[in-house]
Amino acid sequence: MSSRSPKKALFAQFAAVARAFGSENRLELLEQLAQGERSVELLAKRTDLSIANASQHLRQMQRAGIVTSRRDGKFVYYGLADEAVLNLLAALRQIAERNSAEVERLVRSYFHDRDSLEPVTREKLLQLSRAGAVTVLDVRPEDEFALGHVAGALNIPLRELEARLDELDPSQEIIAYCRSHYCVLSYEAVATLRTRGFKARRLEEGLPEWRAAGLPVVTGSG
Repeated sequence: MSSRSPKKALFAQFAAVARAFGSENRLELLEQLAQGERSVELLAKRTDLSIANASQHLRQMQRAGIVTSRRDGKFVYYGLADEAVLNLLAALRQIAERNSAEVERLVRSYFHDRDSLEPVTREKLLQLSRAGAVTVLDVRPEDEFALGHVAGALNIPLRELEARLDELDPSQEIIAYCRSHYCVLSYEAVATLRTRGFKARRLEEGLPEWRAAGLPVVTGSG
């Protein structure tokens, strides 16, 4: 009996990694981890999962080599194993956008209704920001902002935006960003700002893609 071919053995391992992505909960956990290392408790809270359920998903992804973990006292922290994970998530999004009628319907019915304008590319935002021509607005929660943000960005979490509009210059265009390409926070922020008379657009992608492109990222809350 012939032994299993190396190619088939490799394909079996690739398939095991692919299966580890096969859950909407895991994709949401990965979006959170793309912001930076997080504890299981915080990941569970942000994704509306029980701690036990979140831990199970994370352990499955760790076995597949997608995430890493470390223990600090009573707490376990997870992070992305490799930035290539971001590339795979981007590829999944692009394939779905091009070939799934349901994805096209969801994008058109929700996202385009809130923001039909062309988003700003990373390169354009870097140019405008360095020239002082725009206000860069990070609408993620404070802890995510502290893990890393675009240099010079102002952090106003979406839940606080209405109450803090006086911190924004109405004469300057605002470019909002959040966690990823389809993070609803930036879409909602842009919609809110426009109804209040501000000129606002969103960044084409989120902070993880900005970081992966090697663009300047600042840590801390200042």
